[in-house]
Amino acid sequence: MRQSSRLTGFYKLSAQERIDLLQEFADLTEEQAKALSGAAGLGLTQAEHMIENVVGVFGLPLGIATNFLINGRDYLIPMAIEEPSVVAGASFAARLVRDGGGFKTCSDEPLMIGQIQVLDVSDPWAARFELLAAKERILALANEQDPVIVKLGGGARDLEVRVVESSPVGPMLIVHLIYDARDAMGANTVNTAAEAVAPLVAEISGGRTLLRILSNLADRRLARAKGIIPVSSLEHGEFSGEEVAQGIVEAWAFAVADRYRAATHNKGIMNGIDAVVIATGNDWRAIEAGAHSYAARSGRYTSLSTWNLDREGNLVGTLELPLAVGIIGGATRVHPAAKAALKLLGVQTARELAEILAAVGLAQNLAALRALASEGIQRGHMKLHARQVAIAAGAEGEMIDRVVRDMLDEKVVRLDRAEAILNKSRDAS
Repeated sequence: MRQSSRLTGFYKLSAQERIDLLQEFADLTEEQAKALSGAAGLGLTQAEHMIENVVGVFGLPLGIATNFLINGRDYLIPMAIEEPSVVAGASFAARLVRDGGGFKTCSDEPLMIGQIQVLDVSDPWAARFELLAAKERILALANEQDPVIVKLGGGARDLEVRVVESSPVGPMLIVHLIYDARDAMGANTVNTAAEAVAPLVAEISGGRTLLRILSNLADRRLARAKGIIPVSSLEHGEFSGEEVAQGIVEAWAFAVADRYRAATHNKGIMNGIDAVVIATGNDWRAIEAGAHSYAARSGRYTSLSTWNLDREGNLVGTLELPLAVGIIGGATRVHPAAKAALKLLGVQTARELAEILAAVGLAQNLAALRALASEGIQRGHMKLHARQVAIAAGAEGEMIDRVVRDMLDEKVVRLDRAEAILNKSRDAS
């Protein structure tokens, strides 16, 4: 039975205690719990059916972000990532947003774009007219390819035709097949439909079709998240809540104005989103491509998020980006851990998953900006990084904490220094 995601002291529990709590939270089976823990995850036999030339499986740490309240519902968020402080940052930021009532999210219908390139057209504008006049015929042919998705309410929705008057190979037409993918990411379905209608497009236009493939700039399939943080919740050390809030807005303004900063700013957003996308077996490369293309839609690369102060002085953040994810098909139904992660989230539709991703991205952005605007990003990050360095140097058990403490005291976190501290301790004993 689901309960609150506000889990005080979750990080203090043992891994097994955390798994036990997740089982209770989402009513996981023993097999699903084992899949999340890695004890019964992806095996060689399953992997061989997923990609080519399989020699093994590669693991990533799977953490749980707590405190998320989205549209009035509590979520525990699975995140697969190797970078320190991301899970902790998302959890902390979610708690701050929780103080303001939690995240509010919304999303568009799951519309994808299949592109058909048409070359060697003698009169592009006349061909465009003929294609649009035959729209219903083309859409009907597209819908014949997958009657199941049509029965579920999806399928081809619209046709658009763009004339590119000048390119390195001359004029061309770009036909956009607008397709409702329902709860799938949609790549295979859209590509199949585009392939099927290409001969008809060529016949009507009098041209030659070449590429027939979906676009990862899924700008018809946007997800949005909003969070309000009371200024009192932002008080931190010697910094007042007002100072932190203003610092976050000013840090965001840097990303709006400068593409070099925007790249790192948006990378922080994607730290959170990618981690959940990977955990749920979705295509994180497609999500990355769409997000960064969307950030440059004006012709200038800029921030995906916005941060401002409302009339009461509260900090208000919003995030909007394309999020073409699915809960059926592909690795989401093959990878045991991905299936268990979806069960933990309890999502019923692809749109719900997309909205969760938007909330996680906004939380991650808040965590990074808060750190930058107050204590600096390195303080919390370096403590976790120091643990990795200590372990890489060969430290075990209690020695890990000792090596970490010494490096942080010296403000020197390097492999050679960890090895020196470790060797000195061994010599002394």
